[in-house]
Amino acid sequence: MLEQTKATDRPRADESRTTLVVGATGGIGRALVEQLAAQPEHTVIASGRRALPTFADERIRCEQLDVTDEAAVADLFSRIGALDQVILAQGLLHAGKQLPEKTIRRFDPQFFLETVTVNTLPALLVAKYAAQAFKGVASPRFVALSARVGSITDNHLGGWYSYRASKAALNMVIKTLAIEWQRILDRPIVAALHPGTVATDLSEPFQRGVPPEKLFTAEYSADRLLEVLGNLTPADNGGFFAWDGAAIPW
Repeated sequence: MLEQTKATDRPRADESRTTLVVGATGGIGRALVEQLAAQPEHTVIASGRRALPTFADERIRCEQLDVTDEAAVADLFSRIGALDQVILAQGLLHAGKQLPEKTIRRFDPQFFLETVTVNTLPALLVAKYAAQAFKGVASPRFVALSARVGSITDNHLGGWYSYRASKAALNMVIKTLAIEWQRILDRPIVAALHPGTVATDLSEPFQRGVPPEKLFTAEYSADRLLEVLGNLTPADNGGFFAWDGAAIPW
């Protein structure tokens, strides 16, 4: 579980904050944007990779961003100024008829590369430019939605080679970034978060066998994730946490 810390280590509810949510056209991403925008004094920038996000709240700044294109990422950061938080919520589990591999015999190199491009590469590109946007910010937060199946220790079932590998790689990016930024930023908080199994298009082919109480709505998952995010402190830098705050082994 997250360590108990002083309230002064956490942002005040009325503190002005600016958050960039990458992957705002997905189920969890949209819910995160809407819940963040509902908080007083909170500015939200929402980006979508293939389409421009749309929200009823006109205060939400929407951007179309191919987060796998470094030039596009650099351009966005040149225009948005300082940030307090970045949340990476994009992800790829299946594409068309290509489902996660139950056996190595189903491994497809092109699908593997596409999965890593969507699930891992964006964290590296966004972090490269977010470092400057975090300069002078107290305890900037940089979190990525990972997955429990990306835990090497927790892998007891096998299968899902591409997805597991891409999330394990993402976890390593987060851990390594946390170490570097500790040297150059003011008490940074870099973490990987597991949202649980959520009823979105990403998990749709795999929902049938999930008990109803373990299949979350996007709104519920976003609410839990934001609670975990709000309770993180610099002592949690470089950690991997589930939607309920429990630590997950790498």
